[in-house]
Amino acid sequence: MELGTSFSASGVNKKMLLSNPITQKSNVLPNSWLNQLNFSFPARKICSCRGIAKGSTISSLKTQEKLTRKELHSSGCFCGTTFDLPSCSKCSMGIDNVTGMSSNHSQDLELSSLTALCPLDGRYWGKVKELAPFMSEYGLIRFRILVEIKWLIKMSQIPQIVEVPSFSEEAQTFLHDLIDGFSMNDALEVKKIERVTNHDVKAVLEFFHFACTSEDINNLAHALMLKGALNMVILPVMDELIKAICDMATTHSSVPMLSRTHGQPASPTTLGKEMAIFAYRLSRERKEISQIEMLGKFAGAVGNYNAHVAAYPEINWPEIAEEFVLSLGLEFNPYVPQIETHDYMAKLFHSIVQFNNILVDFDRDLWGYISLGYFKQTTKAGEIGSSTMPHKVNPIDFENSEGNLGVANGDLSHLSTKLPISRWQRDLTDSTVLRNMGVGLGHSLLAYRSALQGIQKLQVNEAALIEDLDKTWEVLAEPIQTVMRRYGVPEPYEKLKELTRGRAVNKESIRKFIQKLDIPADAKTSLLNLTPHTYVGAAAELAKNVNEAIFLLSSPYLLK
Repeated sequence: MELGTSFSASGVNKKMLLSNPITQKSNVLPNSWLNQLNFSFPARKICSCRGIAKGSTISSLKTQEKLTRKELHSSGCFCGTTFDLPSCSKCSMGIDNVTGMSSNHSQDLELSSLTALCPLDGRYWGKVKELAPFMSEYGLIRFRILVEIKWLIKMSQIPQIVEVPSFSEEAQTFLHDLIDGFSMNDALEVKKIERVTNHDVKAVLEFFHFACTSEDINNLAHALMLKGALNMVILPVMDELIKAICDMATTHSSVPMLSRTHGQPASPTTLGKEMAIFAYRLSRERKEISQIEMLGKFAGAVGNYNAHVAAYPEINWPEIAEEFVLSLGLEFNPYVPQIETHDYMAKLFHSIVQFNNILVDFDRDLWGYISLGYFKQTTKAGEIGSSTMPHKVNPIDFENSEGNLGVANGDLSHLSTKLPISRWQRDLTDSTVLRNMGVGLGHSLLAYRSALQGIQKLQVNEAALIEDLDKTWEVLAEPIQTVMRRYGVPEPYEKLKELTRGRAVNKESIRKFIQKLDIPADAKTSLLNLTPHTYVGAAAELAKNVNEAIFLLSSPYLLK
């Protein structure tokens, strides 16, 4: 709001508000944010491209039909013309370029799920679209408007600002309706205004913007975007994933399994206990993520309230700013330059990277267990594992998860190392980088869902687990040596080394060795009763108790 712009005492001047294109509501309000995202492809993209290129029209895109008319046949060009070598008679595209696309052809392509540069907005849209209301440009615009309107309402409650009198209940309801009813059409109107002003914050509600630098609005919008995306999408899917792994742990808590260190047979464990490790690790990191405070600033151009104090020196502006930021459900950062310094974002993205790293470890272990035959994978009719080897059922879900985690971590790692750094009181390098938050979160979400899908296909192959244990009686060298030490048998390690290293060890050879030991009869009996299948220590109990351990670790879960 410009200083001097006044509002009637009865409330907001609705005519003035409605004259602004972004406040004109569509006739039919959508039932949810997500439903609005079907209206137009560009504005709901998760990836960082800003939706609508200069000169493009905003319309319903039907590129798929156009592309099918341009299919490449064995003797044809992308333009649809059949030709004899070496070039196309219509567009002169040579045979060397037949697998590419000339500039003339690329000009015909409009943005759609088939032409999106980012696969999150194309191939994988159906698996990540829940993030779009928060992490898309639509989400950014909506949260900016929320902040602007909330700030106007806050100013109306400050007695010293007589230019904005206290709003009536009707006026406040009207303003809140602008937030609650914000639609895709409204976001598109903002984009139209931006093409004129070339400033995407100024395009929102230019005369509500009293004493605010753009970053006052943006930093709060970004914090609200992240908080919404985490609480409503990312954390619930993390919980679903952790629960699925916990279920594996408890269901298979007593299923014995040969462990491997350095790729070689080691002391037996249980399948459930190995799953419990991942469930607990992921839960610890999930707790870290949930406890990170989202910060906000509202201190003007360089963090000193310069314009605020010049206009209304009698007002305690730091106190007003803190009240406003806290009212949005964020924590207040009192010491800032022009930007909120993004330290909380760095911590958040680092923690998500660590969660993702643990899941990469899980994906690779499950991939390995499938390779060993410890798990079978259920298949669906019509699915193809290999184009040439019909017998194969590949662990594609865990491979997809691992691959997307790598992409996510690359993006999130850059965000976490770059965002805390800004020259002097501010440079603009963070602005373009922040538009990629949805990319890192989107690929993370896709990875979590791929891992979940992989888990749902698994069936334990206990026969393979038993077979491996039957072939590795040498793992009992550890308990035998330990009992020998207890009863003072000389050189226990050397004697077991002579028995096991480089030699075939089986049930008979182990039993003969035990029979010769000079130890108490009850200790000897215990060793004779031991097998690779029963030598699992407390593994089964650890697996059975994992849910309780995670509950004690993780409560409470919700973000502040």
